[in-house]
Amino acid sequence: MAFDIERARHETPGCARVLHFNNAGAALPPLAVTEAVTRHLALEAEIGGYEAAARARTAIDHVYDALAALLHCRPDEIAVVENATRAWDMAFYSLRLERGDRILTARAEYASNYIAFLQVARRTGAVVEVIPDDAQGQVSVEELQRMLDARVKLIAITHVPTNGGLVNPAAAIGRVARAAGVPYLLDACQSVGQMPMDVETLGCDMLSATGRKYLRGPRGTGFLYVRRAFVERLEPPFLDLHAASLVGPDRYEIRADARRFENWETYVAGKIGLGVAADYALGWGLATIRDRVYALADGLRTALAKVPGVTVRDVGAERCGIVTFTFAGHEPGAIRQELAAQGMNVHVSAAGDSRLEVESRDQSGVVRASVHYYNSEDEVDRFCAAVAALAGATRGVGA
Repeated sequence: MAFDIERARHETPGCARVLHFNNAGAALPPLAVTEAVTRHLALEAEIGGYEAAARARTAIDHVYDALAALLHCRPDEIAVVENATRAWDMAFYSLRLERGDRILTARAEYASNYIAFLQVARRTGAVVEVIPDDAQGQVSVEELQRMLDARVKLIAITHVPTNGGLVNPAAAIGRVARAAGVPYLLDACQSVGQMPMDVETLGCDMLSATGRKYLRGPRGTGFLYVRRAFVERLEPPFLDLHAASLVGPDRYEIRADARRFENWETYVAGKIGLGVAADYALGWGLATIRDRVYALADGLRTALAKVPGVTVRDVGAERCGIVTFTFAGHEPGAIRQELAAQGMNVHVSAAGDSRLEVESRDQSGVVRASVHYYNSEDEVDRFCAAVAALAGATRGVGA
């Protein structure tokens, strides 16, 4: 069936104002999400925050059902938190690591995650080790298997790195981790909402994600999946009266489900909007979304590669909706500014975002153009024409 691009753009008002190729940063929300958030904020203004939450209890509870459907898990395996970083941190800092324990991670791991590894390593004496890439630039499952021993206490990777279209072989890594009995933490910040996600197939024990990116939800929302059989092994780094109960003057009990990673105060309007975003994605179908996004990205890569001076930088056997490139003689930041002046949004992935991977490829930064299903083929053509025109403008200045 043909993709209904007219409907997708009609339900995304921002498409009329901007060419938005920054969906890996924050996607344009659909009307349904914006209306759900603003409707609840208006209700809070009219009757009070606590009272509005009580009236919206069904919608709030539904968020867990919607996210569980998105990940093919149980609602009690989901915690809703402020953002993907908080979700990831709550899982990672719950692990009990000791001197000599080994953390295995990817070369393209997100810098925030790697900083946390180093902090815990300094505190505990644990060791951080990078799994080599294979010939296609993705995490080598074969090398991972070689690195395993009794001291490996965590495998943690980013599914889709921030600085390229690579999709790491998360399910294959999950099979290795599950067979070895090693906890597996998957950062799915860039992949949830872009492609089908089944936590049982992925084999992860923990998964963190955000609302604002490919899921098209509100900023200030994120969520954490923790496998039910694994959750009792984790004590969150901090607790409140939502995550635990004070059952005596010197005793507390942590709740048994994943909501032990939440806290009482929350962005209720955003939380409701997150559930609407999950429902909206499910309505399109994640396989349909993936196919549309991947096809647009492939077309963008092909067209950019034809522009003299442009080098497309994406690697991997599977590549997604994130397209990165450099342009000889042009700084990535300058390209972003020139495109922004024409109503075209992109992002610059700097070396500090994923330092080990970027430095291994001898790059200081790349332009990141990330497409979504509501983008059109015409936008791809106009974008590539604008990039190509930059070369002509530079020659004109030099003349």
